[in-house]
Amino acid sequence: MHQLIELLHNLTNADWINAHYGLYLVMFIIFAETGLFVGFFLPGDSLLFVSGMIISRLHSPFDVPILNLVYWILIISVAGILGNVVGYWFGNKSGHMLMKRPDSLLFKKKYLIQAHDFYEKKGGVAILLARFLPIVRTFAPIVGGMVDMNYKKFISYNILGCFAWVISMTTIGFILGENEWVKNNLDKIVIIIILVTTGPVLFKMFFGKKPATNGNG
Repeated sequence: MHQLIELLHNLTNADWINAHYGLYLVMFIIFAETGLFVGFFLPGDSLLFVSGMIISRLHSPFDVPILNLVYWILIISVAGILGNVVGYWFGNKSGHMLMKRPDSLLFKKKYLIQAHDFYEKKGGVAILLARFLPIVRTFAPIVGGMVDMNYKKFISYNILGCFAWVISMTTIGFILGENEWVKNNLDKIVIIIILVTTGPVLFKMFFGKKPATNGNG
């Protein structure tokens, strides 16, 4: 557990990232968080922000910083898009196997059917918005695959959502990368990013509309 906590802390440290494969490590982390079941705990949002800070100081492969930003946004986005594709593929394979199994205490086919109906109506928006929600972005493509979401629709929203996520988070880090206050208060910035991205989910979880109860109880 201590090693995991230390890793998560290091992933918000630009110097540590540069000393450990740099932005190529970022590519792998983004791929893992968006495509591998075990990657749900990885801090994609704050990592992209820090990546923007790193890119603002780069002088390769181009001498012009903005070209480096565009280059790495494309590379990192491809990793995130492929991650979701892997998640969809895994969900599709496991979903078909689950539908062949009888209902049990932990699994009922009706839940997959309900999820399928939801993804038929709002699956595209779910895939897009999931990019901005920690944990959710790991499981959204898996569930999409499990319920046989239309693949063309999935790919379209996968690409759109990934670019929107990577461009926004990385560009903010790039713009603020040379700001001294940001450099000296990166831990606070990371906490703010986590609160902003998880806040809507937590609010809905704890303060969302409660199901109505009848007056007989």
